[in-house]
Amino acid sequence: MDKTQLVEMTARRAGEDTDGRGLSAQDVSRVLDALFGTVEHPGSIAEALKERQSVNLGSFGAFRAADGTASFRPGKALDEYLQERAG
Repeated sequence: MDKTQLVEMTARRAGEDTDGRGLSAQDVSRVLDALFGTVEHPGSIAEALKERQSVNLGSFGAFRAADGTASFRPGKALDEYLQERAG
């Protein structure tokens, strides 16, 4: 899945979950850019990691930085969901 597909799916799901008052694809794209960053501008996650902070996203997982390298560790709920799908 590329960014365009992710944006479209997320915008569609946001509309389903909020009685049709969801987010536009442009809104979702701006949020993703702010969170993950672009080539020109680092996102919130990158900025936190550079400040040696970890970013914990609940049961989804956590981003951490060590030795100048970022890593992602899936949370329990994500692991269980993926194992269920694979099994």
